[in-house]
Amino acid sequence: MEHELKNTLEGLAKTLFGSDIRFRWTDSTFPFTQPSWELEVHYNNQWLELLGCGILQQPILYRAGVLNKIGWAFGLGLERVAMCIYQIPDIRLFWSQDSGFLSQFKTSDPNAKIIYKPVSQYPQCINDISFWLPDDAQEFSSNDFYDIVRSIGGDIIEQVSLVDEFFHPKTKKTSHCYRIVYRHMERTLTQAEVNQVHKKIAMQATKSLGVTVR
Repeated sequence: MEHELKNTLEGLAKTLFGSDIRFRWTDSTFPFTQPSWELEVHYNNQWLELLGCGILQQPILYRAGVLNKIGWAFGLGLERVAMCIYQIPDIRLFWSQDSGFLSQFKTSDPNAKIIYKPVSQYPQCINDISFWLPDDAQEFSSNDFYDIVRSIGGDIIEQVSLVDEFFHPKTKKTSHCYRIVYRHMERTLTQAEVNQVHKKIAMQATKSLGVTVR
């Protein structure tokens, strides 16, 4: 059981921190397990406690009606792991509802390399833009529109995402609606200056991508 436990959790450590991570086991004491251990990993030139684990005390299983099995358990602090992997400096950020923070971790690839980017303390300005795609919709790529948004908006573009897609049954045209979140790191943006940037994005998308702004 000890071999299975340690082999499994060493694999977890390697998955989280890389196959060449250094780790060590230390004896410890935890409720409900005996013997018990801590697994530490060497990260950023210091030893970091990753998790605690142990063999379940047999009376616990007996009282649960499990008479012919043994088991092991472990517990780890997900926030501590995330702070290391994503370089998040403050644990209080995990309670944030700010989309500037949350959107950084939206990905379909669980192995994607994500490095946290500081979020501005100033308020967001949110503008939507809707347009009909060209007649040959297959020629349109959302990534091309994202490139236009970021090339024109630069550092004040915090987020851009497709929020709605609609196909008109009569005209056979497809409409996209994108939400653009503007925010400055050093000051509050006015809606007037955001509108100017937004207008330039619409004009460039019309010119370069052949879309028709609604």
